[in-house]
Amino acid sequence: MGEECKEGGGCGRHAAEGFVDPADSAKLYEDVPPMPLMALNHISRLCKSVDESVRFYVKALGFVLIHRPPALDFSGAWLFNYGVGIHLVQRDDARRVPDVNPGELDPMDNHISFQCEDMGVMERRLREMRIRYMKRTINEEEGSPIDQLFFKDPDGFMIEICNCENLELVPAGALGRLRLPRGRHNPPVQMVHHGGEGE
Repeated sequence: MGEECKEGGGCGRHAAEGFVDPADSAKLYEDVPPMPLMALNHISRLCKSVDESVRFYVKALGFVLIHRPPALDFSGAWLFNYGVGIHLVQRDDARRVPDVNPGELDPMDNHISFQCEDMGVMERRLREMRIRYMKRTINEEEGSPIDQLFFKDPDGFMIEICNCENLELVPAGALGRLRLPRGRHNPPVQMVHHGGEGE
């Protein structure tokens, strides 16, 4: 099920040269006021089957189904865990999904990434669920190897699992602009049990 892929080994497209030179990054932040953002709240995805996608995100990634506000009168589902939400919306024929590549696993495609504290556990889970994935390690030469697993959800959206905490982030001349989430970035979670097991 897994495909080995090493950096520079021909997996995916080659990265294009960056358009913004980090040495000139000060110009990038001119006239940009401090923003009151706290953290990523959720991503939203159109699905061919909300039920199938719910099962995938719960079983493969451990997300928890959340009650949606009654005002949302269209077919969909909300999931939450790890400080981020995934909002699934039932796709109809009028809605198109242009950013999906249903074929090969290409790390350069659009994707979301989850940081992981035990890559072996995740790889075993993907194997148990017979989910096709690509495995690769990058940054070994620099002494901070990053392991990555790439796979797709039922609609072909790319997902990455990585131990990216091994990579130190070096801001390009804008350290004072970084805001790291502290506690408040999570929405309030009701911890009282309201029904059957698993709610």
